[in-house]
Amino acid sequence: MATKLDKAIKRELEIDGKAYTIIMSPEGIKITPKGGRIGKEVTWRSMMGTEGSAGGSSASGMGSSGMSSSGMGSSGGMMGA
Repeated sequence: MATKLDKAIKRELEIDGKAYTIIMSPEGIKITPKGGRIGKEVTWRSMMGTEGSAGGSSASGMGSSGMSSSGMGSSGGMMGA
């Protein structure tokens, strides 16, 4: 049985020799260079293609601007961890 994601969790990940911090929360997921504050962020709804009727049709938005159209970065929803 899977554990419910009810608060943010942080994990470290190494990609091509560079360390990154992954924050997974009920709102979505964010990846930043370790020690950094600015990173790429995407909501679960945008990954599923259910965020609003005008836009969020795929998860490819994470690679482009790094910010979801929900404004998750400006609201600070995930950054409380």
